[in-house]
Amino acid sequence: MTSSDAALNQLLTDAREWASHDPDPTTSAALLELTDLASGGDAGAVQELGDSFNGTLQFGTAGLRAALGPGPNRMNRVVVRRAAAGLAAFLTEVVAAAAPGTRPRGVVGFDARYNSDIFAEETAAIFTAAGIETFLMPAALPTPLLAYAVRALDCDGGVMVTASHNPPQDNGYKVYLGRHAVTESGRGSQIVAPYDAQIAEKIEAVGTLESIELAAAGWTVLPGSIAADYQAAMAGLVDAEHFPARDLKIVLTPMHGVGGETAVSVLNAAGFTDVTLVAEQAEPDPDFPTVAFPNPEEPGALDLALAAAAELGADIVLANDPDADRAAVAAVDPATGDWRMLRGDEVGALLGAHIVARMATGAGEEPRAGVFANSIVSSRLLSRIAAAAGYAHEETLTGFKWISRVPGLTYGYEEALGYCVAPDLVRDKDGISAAVLIAELAATAKADGKTIFDTLDELYLVHGLHASDQLSIRVADLGLLDAMMNRLRVNPPEAFGGSGVEVFTDLAEGSEALPPTDGLLYLTRDQSRVIIRPSGTEPKLKCYLEVIQAVESAAELPAARQAARTSLDDVLGDVREALGL
Repeated sequence: MTSSDAALNQLLTDAREWASHDPDPTTSAALLELTDLASGGDAGAVQELGDSFNGTLQFGTAGLRAALGPGPNRMNRVVVRRAAAGLAAFLTEVVAAAAPGTRPRGVVGFDARYNSDIFAEETAAIFTAAGIETFLMPAALPTPLLAYAVRALDCDGGVMVTASHNPPQDNGYKVYLGRHAVTESGRGSQIVAPYDAQIAEKIEAVGTLESIELAAAGWTVLPGSIAADYQAAMAGLVDAEHFPARDLKIVLTPMHGVGGETAVSVLNAAGFTDVTLVAEQAEPDPDFPTVAFPNPEEPGALDLALAAAAELGADIVLANDPDADRAAVAAVDPATGDWRMLRGDEVGALLGAHIVARMATGAGEEPRAGVFANSIVSSRLLSRIAAAAGYAHEETLTGFKWISRVPGLTYGYEEALGYCVAPDLVRDKDGISAAVLIAELAATAKADGKTIFDTLDELYLVHGLHASDQLSIRVADLGLLDAMMNRLRVNPPEAFGGSGVEVFTDLAEGSEALPPTDGLLYLTRDQSRVIIRPSGTEPKLKCYLEVIQAVESAAELPAARQAARTSLDDVLGDVREALGL
């Protein structure tokens, strides 16, 4: 027998053993069918089986996320039961140390993807059996509602079963920490290191599947009022006294996700009553049939929404991803006369400036008492807006789990369409509360005879035209990411876009401001910035580019825009060359 034969036999044995313990008859049957095909020499089945059993799905700061299917390297009831049991042990230990005699509290939410409700209910059953007072969301609801519930119900932990904007075949397990587990600034935020490693250790220590106890009852299914409370809180964010305009025709798409009903209810309650849902994408559908990839950033994802907006003569398009924690915005660009989706950095700046304006009127916190924040790969424009208004600003590592933890946070955003406009209510990105304030600022601009692009231009006249772009390189072999990063470290580029590199920072070394992360930052003489890093969730190398053009008058804006585009193209060319593409 060759080593390859022995490896296949071991793989078949492991698969049959897994199938015999799998509590899900669907995945068990699929696994047995796959083993039969593999044992018969089907190369595709062997490959699929090998990947399904190629190690154990690792629990990290994103929790768990993978394709649905049988085996330890997939999302299924076995993997989720073990994760729930490990998380329950972690929460129990943390609460016992921080508040002896206190019963831990947890809340579990889920979206409308395949198996999300099953994974959530089994998590609730395992939490309950472990002695945790457990609340289960009453229906498939947006991720921000779960983040809201962690704080509103004063829980020690929360779980959201979702894969956000991943493809239909995926699902995930996102973990939040609350009272007793973290400091106040992190209460209701996603986990960060070292909590991920501590939870992973507890999962690793879980015994056999049969040893995991599931309660038959005992958890509380929350009433629909939890959604009503969230909706009222988000609708209450508007400042009707100082920004009363509500004349805005909105087209909204939830991208086949769970945000549609909630978003419409919130917008209506906030006074925006002219809201039209994109009919083909209005209802939750785990197959996401009208989009190749259910992410508003992807080409073509907003085509139906833009067509509906053009037909209706809408003022603005708002889009949420399937779990509604992100928001996209599109409007007619006066420069071209065409509908265009705004970049995340553009929306981030608009919301930041609007929140500054709201605070100047006395709405929200006291003026100057607050911190604005964005991820290091996001635009530098927000920092200039905050500084000009006298507010503190912080940069964080990429990922909203870091932004949401900034002490004293008033507003935070990341370029990947994530915005936190009400951190006291939702300590995470929230596409629905963001949509409300986007509608408020767009209606205000319309009432003044302007568009949101005009508002953006006003920011450029004060702070300089900030233009950004991205380059994403998808790889089949994760080892290629390391190779490309090593190439850059060994042979660092000397210039980008004809401007010499003045500052080179290897982010892996860390600093007083930022913990270590795998990334490289270049700042050139003309203030162009390039950041290159491996994606934390996908097999991609991501490159973030920003150039700044000074603008003295509105008449100079068209030329400045063209100059910025030319500079970005030149920098892109140099990035490609540096990577050997």
